[in-house]
Amino acid sequence: MDATAAVRPASGSPSLCTTVALAAMAGGLGWGIRGQYGHETGAMIAGLLVSLTLVLLHCPGGISLRLARAVAWGTIGVAFGGSMTYGQTVGLTHDAALVGNWEALRWGMLGLSLKGALWIGGCGLFLGMGLSGKTYRAVDWAWIMAGMIGLALVGMRYFNEPFDPAARVLPRVYFSADWRFLPGAELKPRPEVWGGMLLALVGAVLYVGVARGDRLALRLALFAMLGGAIGFPLGQCIQAFHAWNPQLFQTGIGKSIDPINWWNCMETTFGATWGGVLGLGVWLNRARIAPLNEPVTSTMPLWLEFVLVAVHIFSLVAEEFVTVAWFSPIADLALPMGVIPLMAVAGGRLWPYLMVLPFTLGPIAGKTLRELAYEDGKISVGVGWAVYFAAPMVIATAFAFWQAQPARAAQTGRRFAGGTLLFVTWMYYTLNHCFFEFPLLWPTHQRTPNDLVFLGCAIGLTWAAWRFRDTPLECRT
Repeated sequence: MDATAAVRPASGSPSLCTTVALAAMAGGLGWGIRGQYGHETGAMIAGLLVSLTLVLLHCPGGISLRLARAVAWGTIGVAFGGSMTYGQTVGLTHDAALVGNWEALRWGMLGLSLKGALWIGGCGLFLGMGLSGKTYRAVDWAWIMAGMIGLALVGMRYFNEPFDPAARVLPRVYFSADWRFLPGAELKPRPEVWGGMLLALVGAVLYVGVARGDRLALRLALFAMLGGAIGFPLGQCIQAFHAWNPQLFQTGIGKSIDPINWWNCMETTFGATWGGVLGLGVWLNRARIAPLNEPVTSTMPLWLEFVLVAVHIFSLVAEEFVTVAWFSPIADLALPMGVIPLMAVAGGRLWPYLMVLPFTLGPIAGKTLRELAYEDGKISVGVGWAVYFAAPMVIATAFAFWQAQPARAAQTGRRFAGGTLLFVTWMYYTLNHCFFEFPLLWPTHQRTPNDLVFLGCAIGLTWAAWRFRDTPLECRT
């Protein structure tokens, strides 16, 4: 492809406004819902929704299996940043004891920008690797992840140590609770790992973008990092404004909106921003997206896929629901948790669909069950298991196996992307709506405004799934 063709708009592509708006809806919905579920598995909701939306819009000619792999990689890529602590970084900008402290505010916002860039960068990088047309085998992913894990350990050692709160010894660059802002306070600083994520992401971007010559992955990684760097502090500006200006929320309209969930407003804004910026990156580089229409065969035997399914299920349960002492350090680092899924998606026929559907859904359904049946006791345990876990998981698993049928996996991927986007949008919205305790039934509920925003985003994505289900667009000229 010549230089002109590389930047020439694709014929009939969705407009810039359509791409950015729908990607922002996907990111806002996914990241806003993530706020209730947290950590790596919660972040995957947004990675899944944004990846599916962008694939639906700009890869209409790709076959289902290739697109499922790209979506699965993008979904996994956004998970690793969940290992970074950020609650105390947010606290630097709005905790009551620090309101009015501009130095703490600036430092906290800088930390959020850095952590936001590192968190979202993996989504753009891995999604770009799936869309560029370059071949990444299971063994390639093994080497990439081995390198990232090694660099992460070095980065944590260099940037995030020494750490001895008992002696008030903290790293030179530290973005959590720090005595330099509150000298006489009783603080519980948390260990940070952003240095490890920094080296791991930079190393992966340089290898993929420079050594492998994957320019699409490189560009989408940079756009994703930009979106995260802008989105996290931008979202927190809303929450910090509320904390810093209490007088504005004592009368009139301010008083009426004061009880809403400001934390969720921050997260929804963060997600919408990075989703929109990544959408911009995809639109600007749409002519670099490969056709992805060549036949593909799985290199992993079916029996091995099922063995890895069992191992991954154990990993998810040990990470989210039970304590396994020897496994906790592996789960805390996060990157090792991605090795098996990334390799299995690259080599398997079932794994891309299982990753996109039941494996991403499982922890969310489980946390909904735990919250409503075990912790709050809103419903009986038996009903909770049936309604909030068994039914969603059975449907998602059946849908995954149906999509993975050889004849269907070789067909055009637009129906895969549209149908799956429709399914996961309403599945996650419904589970979160239940988690919110059905706020639309109670107009004065503090979560009603957030739920209405989520509902609007879900309707927008539903329109996209219908509008672009069969449109004969081309990925490139």
